[in-house]
Amino acid sequence: MDESNINWILAIACLLAGIGLGALGYHLLNAGAHGMQRLRQRLAERDRELAALRDGLDEHFDEVSRLAELLRRDGEALAARLAEDAGNLGGRTRNRPGLAVETPAIPADATNDEALPTPRDYADGSGGTLSEDFGLKDDASREPEAPRY
Repeated sequence: MDESNINWILAIACLLAGIGLGALGYHLLNAGAHGMQRLRQRLAERDRELAALRDGLDEHFDEVSRLAELLRRDGEALAARLAEDAGNLGGRTRNRPGLAVETPAIPADATNDEALPTPRDYADGSGGTLSEDFGLKDDASREPEAPRY
């Protein structure tokens, strides 16, 4: 073989090896870029889902506030109806609008503060159950107890 042929073969082999290494490097570097593209796509999808959830939450709160307002109106209508029915039946109503409650008469005895004694946390005399020495035995009648460790 001629030396010039070996040089050409060696040059072609180096060229092919360089092309292969270049293709391998491009593939490895492009894989990272492809991963970043997938992450951006997932982020965009999550942003769309979050926006949809926010819209749904706003609609939910609007509906709840509307229902609460309807419930308040129905409660006021019910209170007015009760006041009207109590008035028709001859019951007494309070000054507050919407409430119909019959007020019980206060007996004359209950207005006197001296009629009821004030509750106490001690007993009269020395023999009551709330006295300090209730249930305690005399020292002479007590049996010695075993020491506690």
